[in-house]
Amino acid sequence: MSNTLCLERANLAGVRHILLVLSGKGGVGKSTLCTELALALRHAGKRVGILDVDLCGPSIPRMLRAQDSAVHQCDSGWVPVFVGQDIALMSIGFLLERPDDAVVWRGPKKNALIKQFVTDVAWGELDFLIVDTPPGTSDEHISTVEALRPYQLLGAVLVTTPQAVSVGDVRRELTFCRKAGLQILGIVENMSGFVCPHCFECTNIFSKGGGEELAKHAGVPFLGCVPLDPQLSQSLEEGKDFIQEFPKSSAFPALTHIAQQILDTSQRSS
Repeated sequence: MSNTLCLERANLAGVRHILLVLSGKGGVGKSTLCTELALALRHAGKRVGILDVDLCGPSIPRMLRAQDSAVHQCDSGWVPVFVGQDIALMSIGFLLERPDDAVVWRGPKKNALIKQFVTDVAWGELDFLIVDTPPGTSDEHISTVEALRPYQLLGAVLVTTPQAVSVGDVRRELTFCRKAGLQILGIVENMSGFVCPHCFECTNIFSKGGGEELAKHAGVPFLGCVPLDPQLSQSLEEGKDFIQEFPKSSAFPALTHIAQQILDTSQRSS
């Protein structure tokens, strides 16, 4: 066995479950869901890592207030950045000279970096590695799935918003998952109404029920609706732990319920 192959297996050997978060289009809150899932799983006592392969829009470092951190090398490869000592994070955002630098790369260079992220990061012992992917079904997605296929792939969570244009894009993402042989853990409908913090009335700003209807039609689990929540937006802007600081918010029960379903699925697959 080659030294390179040994290194690849060693770096992911301690990861029990790998979860991909996908969306058919941008702006649906995929990185938000990755961040909050990681926080919820951490509060459930799990060791969590996030691999951010959204190379052109790496937003998770800022959401976790880690954007000024640097990546270091060890004998096993790159050492991920640790957020609060218990969430491991790797992102191209840590490798850019300036935070506003654009990644203007052709496909082969992006694919090579994704492969390097999978094989050359010393993740250590993790219960979950959450992979934040770019929108769509492009080269990056194929490279990510192919690089992770030999390991403990739990499956994919698909994120949509209620309106028809987003749901239509997620239909294509469902097709991608099936062609790639990815288990679909379920669909999350994000930005599903706005709950007034004063009167607690829910207003469906975009529409309602598109994600749930799609899940029913596709025969996959519906994991839940996450409402628009100013406290959630505030926590992401300020790098706060939403799960810890806003337990009374309208989005809190939805996010923790989604995390619990992921936990239940992982226990059944173990």
